[in-house]
Amino acid sequence: MPSRREIQWSQLKVGILVLAAVSILTALIFLMTGSVGGLFAHKITLRSYFPNAAGIKDGSEVTLEGVTIGNVTHTRVVPERNPSPVEVTMQVGEKFLRDLHTDSTASIGTAGVLGDSYVDINSTHATGPEPRNGSELPTSGAPTIQSVISSSQVSIEEINTLMHKIETLIDTLNSTRGTVGELLNDPGMKKNIVSMSADLKTISGALAGGKGTLGQLINDNTLYTKLNTAVDQLNTLTGDLNAGKGTMGKLLKDEAMYNNLNSAVSNANQLVSSINAGNGTIGKLVKDPETAKKLDAMISNLNDILKNLNAGEGTAGQLLRNRSLYDHMDQTMDQAQQLVKGMRENPKKYLVIQLKLF
Repeated sequence: MPSRREIQWSQLKVGILVLAAVSILTALIFLMTGSVGGLFAHKITLRSYFPNAAGIKDGSEVTLEGVTIGNVTHTRVVPERNPSPVEVTMQVGEKFLRDLHTDSTASIGTAGVLGDSYVDINSTHATGPEPRNGSELPTSGAPTIQSVISSSQVSIEEINTLMHKIETLIDTLNSTRGTVGELLNDPGMKKNIVSMSADLKTISGALAGGKGTLGQLINDNTLYTKLNTAVDQLNTLTGDLNAGKGTMGKLLKDEAMYNNLNSAVSNANQLVSSINAGNGTIGKLVKDPETAKKLDAMISNLNDILKNLNAGEGTAGQLLRNRSLYDHMDQTMDQAQQLVKGMRENPKKYLVIQLKLF
């Protein structure tokens, strides 16, 4: 049977062991809570309301742009706050208040696709005062894990549909269905492609060897020389034009030619304006209705005269249409010519003067 002293010593060792365990536990708690100022650091309480908790629970981290500044202490549903009924209460170290503002926004994030959820506070564009104990921070519409999974599911379904279409297309190409399938699986087409490749090789060889018209165009330096000469001549021509040489150069550079052309255009404009104003003979012909009537009457009279002539009316009409009258006039003119000729040859024969005396 142990003595009283041994029992007391055993109890003392147990007490020392418990005291050491409590000290170690206290140190671990200080280490674990060092990110928010320690166990006895002064903290403030903040609240935010979300449409969905999205995996947030008591003890979840609260971060400020990725830096841990506190923890979630309580979550509950407040129905009267619809459509954002989930109230998340947070405790944040007081030393981080200088980086927080009343218009800082809180959102729920996820550490990776399958990681724990946490509350992230963003103060990038916040300019309000520091929040007080119990203040409410507005929330931003950060995507939840459910929305990410839902959108991923839609994308996966679309990818599956696309893969099914690709499999169908490959099956069609492997068969003889469709134009492309026949092109890929027809042995005759393969032979034609091989033959075409051989022909192309022959043609390319002929071109490289300078055979044929196209081969000479590619390999003959004469064409290059002629083209180079043409370019030189074109450069010379443009240089002469810029220098004002020749007729075209003078048209481009001579100001006198420009002034004369401008003056001619101005005179033409004045002439057209004068005609439009009814000035001068041409202007009256264009604008004066009386002159137009007189001209029309004159043309009508001339037309009637021409009709009478064509109908053989009047002396002039008879001369145009009556053959016998033309013959008589021709005969008369012939006799008159003979008379004039005889008078010139023997004027005494025709000029006889008789004197009678009483």
